[in-house]
Amino acid sequence: MTSAPLPALPYALIATDLDGTLLSSGDSVSARSTAALAAARAAGARHIIVTGRPVPQVRHVLAGLGYTGLAVCAQGAQVYDAAHGRLLHSVSMDRELAEVALGKIEAEVGEVYAAVNQEGPDAEMLMGPGYRMWHPHLPTVRVARRSGLWSAPISKVLLQHPELDDDELTRVARSVVGDLVNVTMAGEYTVELQPLGVDKAYGLARAAAVLGASPAATIAFGDMPNDIPMFAWAAHGVAMANSHPELVAVADEVTLSNAADGIAVVLERLFG
Repeated sequence: MTSAPLPALPYALIATDLDGTLLSSGDSVSARSTAALAAARAAGARHIIVTGRPVPQVRHVLAGLGYTGLAVCAQGAQVYDAAHGRLLHSVSMDRELAEVALGKIEAEVGEVYAAVNQEGPDAEMLMGPGYRMWHPHLPTVRVARRSGLWSAPISKVLLQHPELDDDELTRVARSVVGDLVNVTMAGEYTVELQPLGVDKAYGLARAAAVLGASPAATIAFGDMPNDIPMFAWAAHGVAMANSHPELVAVADEVTLSNAADGIAVVLERLFG
């Protein structure tokens, strides 16, 4: 007597953004979302976190989740092995190029406020004059002059403008330096510059290769324009109800908000 074949997984890899997507208030994950992810893993799927945050700003979230898999961090520049606390892949940004890009943007829009995420699993986030950190629970270091931002290798630059909103700053920056650096909007007050070609799809592709997963077997969840490359890479992109309109426009599906456990709603439907 032969046993019936196991049903095929709807998706073998579940890629989730953090802020505005998986996380609720206070960098927490709800009990319902935790249970839905556990059920998907029990069915044989893998969960991978794909976040704009660098490793030092996400490690406490991973620990709270009991997460021991790979995490794509720093907007795709880092692939981090949470189980062993080490970087498997990391891309640095040329600091001279970053300065040139900032100068070109400021020639167009006036002064911008800048911060950097330094490279490495224990690196710091340095904030220049005027830059405001909208997540006060995350560790940062204030520098007195912009020149202090370039004291060590960096993975990305973060920008704010005293008057322009995020969408307009992103549009102008992309028009001015889009041939030099990758420009993305990752959230409120979070416009970022990275090396050309580095984005969430770049990091996710490398992590998925380590796991033996393919784009065709991947479902991705996000809420901001920085998730657009990830949606393009994955077979199915799910935008949260609280998502930026640019992401909704390219999503295959829209679920409930992160506050209403939108990820859990989809996973419960797919995995039971």
